[in-house]
Amino acid sequence: MTYRIGSVNDIYHRIITCPANNDTTIVSFQTAVHTSDNVIDLENTKYIRVSNIDTDQCVMSLQISNNENGTADGSTSILLPAQHSFILSTVHEGIACDDDAATIITDTALHDLESIIIDPQGNDVQVEVFVAS
Repeated sequence: MTYRIGSVNDIYHRIITCPANNDTTIVSFQTAVHTSDNVIDLENTKYIRVSNIDTDQCVMSLQISNNENGTADGSTSILLPAQHSFILSTVHEGIACDDDAATIITDTALHDLESIIIDPQGNDVQVEVFVAS
């Protein structure tokens, strides 16, 4: 399967070793481009792939800016098994989590993704992050 994305100007690609028992921020998103290496323009992001290239599972936490002010004030966590990937295509007003109801959140209530954090649990894990914007 081939997935083509038009008008890509920037690529962010890294393989990161996340140390055991430490949370590691692998990428952050803001409304303005910053000088930090792992900060991506929120509004231009078109594709994100996080791959666990290790033999151990890890937990991936999507940090959500509910107030859309560039600060995380919500999160959702996903188990990322060894040798598996997670793909997301919209980070600007593209994610939300509701902790008091099991109802679908409509597109008018979606928020910004602020960052992605890896919790490797008890062992070091290597993850690959690829972002096209």
